[in-house]
Amino acid sequence: MGDFEGKKGEEEKKIGRRGRACVVVLGDLGRSPRMQYHALSLARQASLEVDIVAYGGSEPHITVLSHPSIHIHTMTQWPITPQGLPKIFRPIMLLLKPLIQFFMLLWFLCLRIPSPDVFIVQNPPSVPTLVVVKWASLLRHSAFVIDWHNFGYTLLGLSLGRSSCFVSVYRWFEKRYGKMADGSLCVTKAMQHELAQNWGIRATVLYDQPPEFFRPASLEEKHKLFCRIDKNLCQPLGVRDYVHNGSLGIGNHDLNETLFTTQVGTDIFLKPNRPALVVSSTSWTPDENFGLLLEAALMYDRRVAAILKEDDSTNEEAMWKEISEGKQYLYPRLLFIITGKGPEKEKYEEKIRRLHLKRVAFRTMWLSAEDYPLLLGSADLGVCLHTSSSGLDLPMKVVDMFGCGLPVCAVSYSCIEELVKVEKNGLLFSSSSELADELLMLFKGFPDGCDALKLLRSGTLEMGSSARWATEWEAHAKPLVSEASLFFHILISIIAGEI
Repeated sequence: MGDFEGKKGEEEKKIGRRGRACVVVLGDLGRSPRMQYHALSLARQASLEVDIVAYGGSEPHITVLSHPSIHIHTMTQWPITPQGLPKIFRPIMLLLKPLIQFFMLLWFLCLRIPSPDVFIVQNPPSVPTLVVVKWASLLRHSAFVIDWHNFGYTLLGLSLGRSSCFVSVYRWFEKRYGKMADGSLCVTKAMQHELAQNWGIRATVLYDQPPEFFRPASLEEKHKLFCRIDKNLCQPLGVRDYVHNGSLGIGNHDLNETLFTTQVGTDIFLKPNRPALVVSSTSWTPDENFGLLLEAALMYDRRVAAILKEDDSTNEEAMWKEISEGKQYLYPRLLFIITGKGPEKEKYEEKIRRLHLKRVAFRTMWLSAEDYPLLLGSADLGVCLHTSSSGLDLPMKVVDMFGCGLPVCAVSYSCIEELVKVEKNGLLFSSSSELADELLMLFKGFPDGCDALKLLRSGTLEMGSSARWATEWEAHAKPLVSEASLFFHILISIIAGEI
């Protein structure tokens, strides 16, 4: 018994005898912020060497790249299936892809990296990830922890339909190997309940929380950011809009003046007639109906025109000139900056090109991991279109927005109120008309007289200051990872006859 207690104390101190963890992401690491934060916490808060096995693509955050205890191992990405591929070959590709991924991931986890004390794997995707990580954990005598972000079979069901036999097989694998984990984390209480009731899995809720680099931007940071992205802002999607027209008046894109800010000597000012900046981050996938935002933008544009008693004969270039010269209106111009990459981006960019809007403009862009938090910290409102394939996960993009003190209008679904507290840090909507109403209500009198928006921002800052990723991870993830690793190593020691 004494030997057991001694081992227990030693294991708890450093989470395992090897002092090493492996984070597994069968996806683009740069677009998997939660797993990047796991790696940072394992290195910083548990003092472990951390191997990350993932696909390349987008650049991870500089804090991950520069940390001396984090080692990234990049796998070769599976090639995109050609669009013109005959349908008869689609089932073959569905089987071939996970098979190749299976052997590549197994090779990395069993041969390319040192043996870890614990594997932490992102789910979804579930196949072949959970199978490979379970096998690797057995072969390398390591603990196996799953971080449930969503259910993989529900995402597959979006493209194949819930009744597909592939979806049924996928769900079977996900449930069977999910139950084999030594520990589980999940993102909501709703998902925790589903895992316990219908899957027989006990999971610990680890809410997404923003790390320290998601915070409100200073005036100087805003100005420098707007200078860096000025070229992107001045390129309209399709026909000219008020942003493009207004930029012509800023002589040679003077670095002392942007669409939002002006620098005089060492002093920086926000322009009183600036547009309101609305940010939406999207993966351009079917579980985010971007059409809602386009319809709401069109309604805002038309309703403001009606309130101001304008009609189609109103000279928009004259109006743009008046605004650029300093005239303010009861309702501001809106600039929507849409960040992200995904399969439906081109489709919606084409729809934006066909819109004819006087007071609303859209820009799509992909920002670096360092500039993205600055954009959120510089914006006036965030919009989230995430609806969840399972109805049980929460959008991390909203967590990031809250970390930057940015209030959010989000699509309403089953568990979103675990995150968005109505009239405290955001509002919910179920239709484009509701979102248009919220935009009109929040931005009336912008920038100085929009009291409803100011109240939401104050509530967001107040609620956001109380929780950060490091605190949540220390309280909920670290004990679970430590316990899973300890239990597994004691079990192996018993089998080996050491205890």
